[in-house]
Amino acid sequence: MARLTCAQPLPKDQTVMSKPPALIRAYLAFSRVAAPLWALALRWRVRQGKEDASRLAEKWGHATAPRPAGELVWLHGVSVGETAVLLTLLDRLSAARPGTHFLMTSVTRAAADALANRRLPPRVLHQYAPVDCPRAVRRFLDHWRPDLFVLSEMDLWPRLLVETRARGVSMLMLNAHVTARRLRRRQRFARANGWLMDHFDAIHVQDSQSLDLFQEIGAPQAKLRVTGLLKGASSPPPDRPEDRARLAPGITSRPRWLAASTRTVEEPQLFDAQRQAMDQRPDMLMMIAPRQMAQADATEAAAHAVFARSRVARRSRGEAITSDTCVYIADTLGEMGLWLRMVPVAYTGQSLPVAGPRLTGKNPFEAAALGVMIVHGPDIGNFREAYARLHAARGALEVADATALARAVVQAQDPDWRAPYLAAAAEVQAGMMAPLDAAFDTISTALDRAGPSA
Repeated sequence: MARLTCAQPLPKDQTVMSKPPALIRAYLAFSRVAAPLWALALRWRVRQGKEDASRLAEKWGHATAPRPAGELVWLHGVSVGETAVLLTLLDRLSAARPGTHFLMTSVTRAAADALANRRLPPRVLHQYAPVDCPRAVRRFLDHWRPDLFVLSEMDLWPRLLVETRARGVSMLMLNAHVTARRLRRRQRFARANGWLMDHFDAIHVQDSQSLDLFQEIGAPQAKLRVTGLLKGASSPPPDRPEDRARLAPGITSRPRWLAASTRTVEEPQLFDAQRQAMDQRPDMLMMIAPRQMAQADATEAAAHAVFARSRVARRSRGEAITSDTCVYIADTLGEMGLWLRMVPVAYTGQSLPVAGPRLTGKNPFEAAALGVMIVHGPDIGNFREAYARLHAARGALEVADATALARAVVQAQDPDWRAPYLAAAAEVQAGMMAPLDAAFDTISTALDRAGPSA
């Protein structure tokens, strides 16, 4: 499959200018009167703790920082995962283009909080993306006047895309993929999806299967390029050495493992695995970092169903790890780099079989980048290519159930036993820089051609 490199610049002026499909016309008409509904939704989300009341003005396109002079690249991701993918790319771009500024936008409060906990690359600003109604979007674009729009994955808001393209802004979609659930939904509206995706000059998809699926939901074939999984080229999450030092006295040389980015539906199995592991290693410590902080109460309840309350501690309450702690719930944002640096082995979550819809896996390369052995379940559909590469090199271990997981985390306490897995994973990750190269080259070519805004 063809790959997009610097020898293949962004195609120019290929956006569909035909009449929008009826569904898009209806949505754009509705967006003109949708502001009161957006206001109600945002107020409700503030009451739920899902929005930052002090920053709601940004959602209406009111900037809280001046636009820097010269070239400005706008990069957007919905939440934590999508924005994290962009940070390594931003590191490289900011180093290569010292006169360029970068605007990072996100939708969720979780992403904003996670970014606030990280040191952003030079000349990078963060704002919330505007709600999808004309005044908010136009106010946002009038202020920032981006030279290029880069979307991480697939967040297609029609008003935002139409207004951005109408101003002649080049647009690029990175790291795009289609889940089975998203495929079924979008196949019904393939014409509308195709019309929206044709606003992009190029669409970088993760694998050949994604390319085929994107064509099924209407994406223009000429703009699709298979470039690989951008998350595989990401820098590891940041360290918190002071916190590690504070936690160390309760850990000492205990055997330990991390369950990362878990869902509540799989967590009873994980606590069962910890119980079985403790049969062999009574001092085993399990750290668990749930994917959804708002559901940490459910995580704690599941832990208490297996272990005495005195044996479960929780990060958000400032509770320490003691010699009696066997489960530590790491329910704080932006600290995955801390937990990964404290364990020899990690279960990459959302991958064990569960009742109901299958889970879809999580990115394994954060662990690989930090020399942590990767253990996972069989349900890794969103990251199938990444895990296929790891398994071909014997760089990760798949487990079928809680018993196999318990056995794996016990064995992985032996440095000699896990060493071949670590070496193979490091080799796989070193070979996964092509998506980053493709994104960097495409963005650089587009900016060089366009020239900076006034």
